[in-house]
Amino acid sequence: MGEQAIAPHWRPAARRRAGSARPGQAYRRRARLRLAVSVAVLATLTLTVLIVPPIVDLDQQSVDLRQALLPPSFAHPFGTDEVGRDVLLRCVYGLRVSFIVGLVAAAVSTVIGVAVGAVAGAFGGWVDRILMRGVDAVASVPHLLLGIFIVAMFQPGLVPVIASIGLTHWLGTARIVRSEILSLRERPFVDAAVVGGASRWYVIRRHLLPNVAGHAALAATLVVPHAIWHETALSFLGLGLPVHLASLGNMLNDGQQSLLTGGWWNSFFPGLLLVAAALAIAGLAGYARERTDPYRSSEMIR
Repeated sequence: MGEQAIAPHWRPAARRRAGSARPGQAYRRRARLRLAVSVAVLATLTLTVLIVPPIVDLDQQSVDLRQALLPPSFAHPFGTDEVGRDVLLRCVYGLRVSFIVGLVAAAVSTVIGVAVGAVAGAFGGWVDRILMRGVDAVASVPHLLLGIFIVAMFQPGLVPVIASIGLTHWLGTARIVRSEILSLRERPFVDAAVVGGASRWYVIRRHLLPNVAGHAALAATLVVPHAIWHETALSFLGLGLPVHLASLGNMLNDGQQSLLTGGWWNSFFPGLLLVAAALAIAGLAGYARERTDPYRSSEMIR
């Protein structure tokens, strides 16, 4: 009688627990597949950028009008552009420029964001209010419009493009660092350091910044695809890199004319590499964010 009385109560619960593991397993499989694809794509693109230019003894700017607008073939896998330049080689150089701009701009924006967020969170009071109102003011202006304004003050080049991206993409990092430091300020080890006579700058350098380094690194990774798209948009509008340099944005801009004559490859392949690189980096950043998100169930992401 006892077994018959309790059986209906525990057996359905056991079945529910067994069934509840399936969504978690499916989620883990999708996350690992997304990570594997992102790593494979990004590794392939990185190796191509590093290996192809030293090996291929060709000038990406060499003009041969006899080879103009050739479709993809064995000799030219991505075809040629309107002046006979190899599109594959120019895509490799353009992707290298995108990686350089993305990494350097992400580093610049992270340094600015960490500095502003750390000072605002650690000092609080009127310092916090002034800095965060400044963040809100900058955030009210569209990034691309502000970037165009910064680039327009200088001649086209790599440094102005990096500066325009780095000076407009630090806002999210500043907010993340500030919120983390506001939380860390309430921890016992910070109170102990203050009571022990440590200065505020020492507490920031020794206790607060090391604890927000992981969040700052994740924020920097998330900035990289945004920086790549930003540089492409500026170059596409003719405000980025000089037109004679290989850039994915410049190639997309030049490919507009080829579309009218059937040269679809001049726009398709640069756009494909741009999307692949941005999605691969975003996939790695998204996986890292899921692994470090304290509000997400650990059974779903491990």
